[in-house]
Amino acid sequence: MLTRRMTLTLALAGTLAASVSALALAEDRELTVFDWSGYEDPSFHPAYVEKNGDSPAFAFFGDEDEAFEKLRAGFKADLAHPCSQTVVKWREAGILQPLDTSKITGWNDLIPGIMSMKDLATDENGRAWFMPWEWGNTLLTYNSENIDENDIRSLKALADPKFKDRVSIGDNVDDAYALASLAIGVKDWTQMTDDQFTQASDFLREVHKNVRLYWTDTTEIVQALSGGEVDLAWAWNDASVQSAADGAPIKAKKDTEEGISTWVCGYVLLKDAPGNIDKAYDYLNAVNDPEVAQVLVGDWGYGQANAKGMAGVDAATLQEKGYDDVEKFVDKTLFQSPLPPDLKQKMIAEFEKIKAGY
Repeated sequence: MLTRRMTLTLALAGTLAASVSALALAEDRELTVFDWSGYEDPSFHPAYVEKNGDSPAFAFFGDEDEAFEKLRAGFKADLAHPCSQTVVKWREAGILQPLDTSKITGWNDLIPGIMSMKDLATDENGRAWFMPWEWGNTLLTYNSENIDENDIRSLKALADPKFKDRVSIGDNVDDAYALASLAIGVKDWTQMTDDQFTQASDFLREVHKNVRLYWTDTTEIVQALSGGEVDLAWAWNDASVQSAADGAPIKAKKDTEEGISTWVCGYVLLKDAPGNIDKAYDYLNAVNDPEVAQVLVGDWGYGQANAKGMAGVDAATLQEKGYDDVEKFVDKTLFQSPLPPDLKQKMIAEFEKIKAGY
């Protein structure tokens, strides 16, 4: 049986995937949020609905490169939801405007470790461009009935010929190269050398030989894992959380030899935003409300960037989701921090070749 949120996501996927600018049916048209499908769930912004009478309008994108090109081509929205590795690119392209942090309740409650990531939230002049909201992982995820955990102690298992046609990784260049960087022993991908880039790309070519499908959203990989189409995946936290909630024997393995990848996503204010600027800040304050951490951690398996929100989640839930010891949690992780533009472009071009079998 599908959870309520999975049912909503499935329903939206069929009607919205065809157009990145498709808008939700029930909406406050004075604010448009450009987002990933699924994040329109009202449980993420109840304070906005309470104050304004309805959810904002939502437009959806499949990945950040698609969103970037759409915005550069003139698509108009007020807020958007990129992740850490693309914020600098969007800012330098001139499609963002600075945030007025005095209008964001709880700005000073954002986790210091996240806010200190180089080039993430603020620039060298102290201007804020990005409000971190959720953070989580891409990690090894597997069917515990079909795969012995001893066979997947290393991320290199994704390239083991024994798993041919049983593997899925995301159709997402950042997650792919985070995986490959970890597999070859690189923890700071911003310093990747040409030789390391070649090694990482060669690893992804070996993984490609085992890939049955490149998943594009959580619904797709949850269905593939729960339905037995694949047994081993490189997936986000919520894939195992949602699968387990529906009774499937899907687990996430956080203790591989090489570790996991951690990403941070959040909201930006778009340049020339056509909507109501006050409502834009209403929305930022609504998602940053500490109470929303209960939904992010409990239902999605993600962390909230608001430290007060994380402190309010009960200890048992934090332990279950792996957030009870943050220092241990980040000890063996690759943070998907902003990449040098030339390296990111190399990754994009090479990943397209890899998926095409070259």
